[in-house]
Amino acid sequence: MQRKAFFLASLTCFHLCLFAPNAVAALHNPKTHHSPRNKTPDGLAFGNTTAVAALAEQIAQTQQLPLHWVKQELSSAKHLKDLPKLVLPPPVSQPKNWRAYQARFIEPRRIAAGVVFWRNYKDALQRAEATYGVPAEIIVGILGVETFYGQHMGNYRVLDALTTLSLDFPAEHPRAAERQAFFQSELGYFLKQVRQQAPKAKPILGSFAGAMGWPQFMPSSWAKFAVDFDGDGRIDLLNSPLDAIGSVANYFKAFGWQTGMPTHYAVRFDENKLDMAALLLPDILPTFSVASFAAKGAVLDDAAQTHTGQLALVELLNGEEAPSYVAGTENFYVVTRYNWSSYYAMAVIELGQAVKAALP
Repeated sequence: MQRKAFFLASLTCFHLCLFAPNAVAALHNPKTHHSPRNKTPDGLAFGNTTAVAALAEQIAQTQQLPLHWVKQELSSAKHLKDLPKLVLPPPVSQPKNWRAYQARFIEPRRIAAGVVFWRNYKDALQRAEATYGVPAEIIVGILGVETFYGQHMGNYRVLDALTTLSLDFPAEHPRAAERQAFFQSELGYFLKQVRQQAPKAKPILGSFAGAMGWPQFMPSSWAKFAVDFDGDGRIDLLNSPLDAIGSVANYFKAFGWQTGMPTHYAVRFDENKLDMAALLLPDILPTFSVASFAAKGAVLDDAAQTHTGQLALVELLNGEEAPSYVAGTENFYVVTRYNWSSYYAMAVIELGQAVKAALP
């Protein structure tokens, strides 16, 4: 069975389920994902082509924007010629390795930065938890994994990146039509955001797929879930850690976070009853009651016996070594809505726990 827990790109809020392990290794490695300087556009402007005109009409109508302005923005966007290859699956699949993925995020520098962040924004984290019911450690884990607490927010001009992926998405991608349509929609949301800015605002920078700010929200997620948590009358995920804190919490609440519920439990197996194929069949979607989980050979500790919701057996491969397993709850599944990867979700959870444990 093809497992869905891929090493996906950190592209918040639907996170696309697009990218293969080689792209994600670069995206999640500060040495490769970010450089000290902005990405210099490496191609010519798209210009006033028929493709630009057609896309401009579509976006202008959908987002209720002036057509002439949309055309001007798209025609001035630069073609990033090397960008489309980043969204292609690798020619050879790389084996998944949770321990290697874990070590990339649960490490001293990131934990130390998380402690500083928690200290600096303790009041905002407490307020977000009280307002939305999402624990501070989950918010801290997200911001640490996504951008190293604002240190690595991307260096691609978002207009260039989204226009390139809207007009030059690689046809050889197995889901090319669907993904190109996704980027065209995100470009529309982005242009609406740009239109609302001050006229001389600096170009917005982000990831190669258009994710922006401290929490790496895609433009549609910015429009739907971002909040003005610092109370200054505007939403600014690029420069306001408080807005980022509130927006991440609001995102999780919108996707069904249940206050007080753990994200996962330890699990072991009764080999005499074990039906591993049945346990893994739903992937990370919580499907089993505690009783049905046990009937298929999954043994839970006492703390999990009183869980009233559904559970999923989450499998984390470790290369050539034995896999790791946890019993994921509905809240574990909610974390994967930020990035559709069980590896990502565990990294967020464990980083947040590690930062909390390191607080004085």
